[in-house]
Amino acid sequence: MLGWAVLVTPLILLTAGCKSVVPDTPIGKEVHIQPPLGLPPVPIPKDNPPTAETIALGRRLFYDKRLSKDNTLACASCHEPNAYFTDNLRVSKGAGGQLGVRNAPTLLNVAYQPFQFWDGRALTLEDQAASPMINPVEMNQAHKVSVSKLRRDPVYHTMFRAAFGTEDVTLSRIEKALASFERTLLSGDSAFDRFQYGGDSNALTPQQVRGLAVFINPTKGNCAACHTINAQYALFTDGKFHNLGEGVEEDGVTFKDLGRYHQTGVQTDRGAFKTPTLRNVAKTAPYMHDGSLKTLKEVVDFYAGQGNSNPNLDKEIQTIHLSGQDRDDLVAFLNSLTGDLPANAGPPGKE
Repeated sequence: MLGWAVLVTPLILLTAGCKSVVPDTPIGKEVHIQPPLGLPPVPIPKDNPPTAETIALGRRLFYDKRLSKDNTLACASCHEPNAYFTDNLRVSKGAGGQLGVRNAPTLLNVAYQPFQFWDGRALTLEDQAASPMINPVEMNQAHKVSVSKLRRDPVYHTMFRAAFGTEDVTLSRIEKALASFERTLLSGDSAFDRFQYGGDSNALTPQQVRGLAVFINPTKGNCAACHTINAQYALFTDGKFHNLGEGVEEDGVTFKDLGRYHQTGVQTDRGAFKTPTLRNVAKTAPYMHDGSLKTLKEVVDFYAGQGNSNPNLDKEIQTIHLSGQDRDDLVAFLNSLTGDLPANAGPPGKE
């Protein structure tokens, strides 16, 4: 007996330090996400290729209110399909009716963003997915509680097995499925796209054509300096962070929300926020990181006034010079950026 104990002891010691690793790589066949006119190929991470199964799972998770503490909020509560994946509120309402401090940006074309959130605190959609769940002014629920709730649903057992090979529900798998679904939320083929990339010279009205000219003119609107248009596609964002003076206090120095500075600690990032895309901008009011501007006319007037003065004011906004006609033409052009909503992106069962 003593000899047997000596033999098995090393095995016990070796296995005691091992943990069961649940694979989180999708097992299905990768599907191609076809971008609409005006958008480039979708960036896909090597460790999370989209499959029909992960996209379907992510779609179900996106609309599941059990991911919130009081079972009243889903991802779709702040990113509603009919509101072009925003909520059209100044700031979003979280669990228990708590108000956040920032406006909910659209998730349309979020696959192209090099940073997530207004302050860029997440680099990937996978990293972003878990944050709202535990945010006390959003879904306000511990990850382990969310996982536990989903594990009690036999439908998820089947869907996780189909997507990842086993029925294990893990946070990593939830993140990957949500990210895969969000990469399908593409919107292009707007009147602008048909004019710029589709060869349809009649797609824009004469006023919208004038607005486009103002938009790209560095001595007038200078909008394209940050809301980029390329030869083959247009994201209408540079994905970078800029200080426009929005939210600065009367002293011209203090900000209600420090934005990017919270992540970098760099003084020049105080009051800087990520450039939002202008695609579908006519459908996603109110505007700015704090939802403080209600209409596109207010936004254009704010830029025409060269923002709010402060030590870190972005140099690009200081070059804008717009007449009254320029402003009207710009608003008309911005209305040409509305594209189609993606198919099969609503709640499961509502195709």
